[in-house]
Amino acid sequence: MAAEAEVLDELHRLRARVPQLTGALAASVDGLVLAHDTPGVEPEGLAALTAAALGVAVRMTDTAGRGELRELLLRGDDGYVATYAAGSSAVLTLLARDRVNVGRLHLEGRRAGGRIGELMDARPRPDDTATTETRPVTRNPARAVARTTSTATSTATAAASPAPAKATVRSTMPRRTPRALPTRTTPRTTPNAPTTSES
Repeated sequence: MAAEAEVLDELHRLRARVPQLTGALAASVDGLVLAHDTPGVEPEGLAALTAAALGVAVRMTDTAGRGELRELLLRGDDGYVATYAAGSSAVLTLLARDRVNVGRLHLEGRRAGGRIGELMDARPRPDDTATTETRPVTRNPARAVARTTSTATSTATAAASPAPAKATVRSTMPRRTPRALPTRTTPRTTPNAPTTSES
């Protein structure tokens, strides 16, 4: 429970840093609420819809060949709903007014998602000590949603012929590689001297 309290503190700090936020929710990839600060919005319903939207978004990025899903941004008449990866097992959903600076929303959302992910990934899970079964490791919670959805539909066929677990580790944040800025040497020029026209 200590991790959930720390996550809630992070949500409060995030709302203080971005005044145009009207709500913040941390949820598991299964759609269960971990912590929320969402006045006027039912957190359980929002968490469940977040999990469903992630599943669709993962399929869309795969179909379009755009790689791993990093974030999801929706805009309505009255504002934004933004969802960010938060470690391997959680997501962060933010509700913002229409006048929010979207760049600032992304900056703060990505940072908070990273911190929440660290908190959630560091906590011990009760099912980790109870079983010795190998399960795939994933860094992108959207992948876990897609995997959960696809395995639920093929449980009967998988029981007949179990496949070995495959470990995949993927980063949820964009890779940042340092780039050398090109040096531009612009020659110094002096303005042309005024000319006189002869008539």
